[in-house]
Amino acid sequence: MTERKPPGLSYESWIDKQVREATERGEFDNLQGAGKPIPPGAADENWWLRNYLKREGASADALLPESIVLRRERERIQETVRDLTSENEVRALVTDLNDRIVQWLRMPSGPYVPIAPLKTDDIVAAWRSDRAAERAARPPAPSASPRPRLGERPWWRRIFS
Repeated sequence: MTERKPPGLSYESWIDKQVREATERGEFDNLQGAGKPIPPGAADENWWLRNYLKREGASADALLPESIVLRRERERIQETVRDLTSENEVRALVTDLNDRIVQWLRMPSGPYVPIAPLKTDDIVAAWRSDRAAERAARPPAPSASPRPRLGERPWWRRIFS
């Protein structure tokens, strides 16, 4: 393939010539997907991006500016900490998010979105109250068989003790 368009040729005729020569050489034979229908949703201009994200298992949040990602994480913090098992984990998660927010505030990039660090103690207090409400709503665990009273021991225990 020629690297540069020869002078005197229009771009259209030069490109057509390149395609025709490649077809004659057989460079378009046996391409992956040849003879298959166009994938559904190909009319959308971002279909390839959606397929790539789906194939890689990434969320669309990876494409958003950092300020919007931080704002979303801040708004969803209660749902995020709900599944954590200890107060130390909650504090570590909130501290990490606050550090990233402060770092963004020092050197903002992308669109400016008003965002402020969270109060760790408020999040921990909400986490504790959620845990207490969960425990109160949970039915009591069935207790093991009650221990027999002193005079009601089984006969084999009375004989062998």
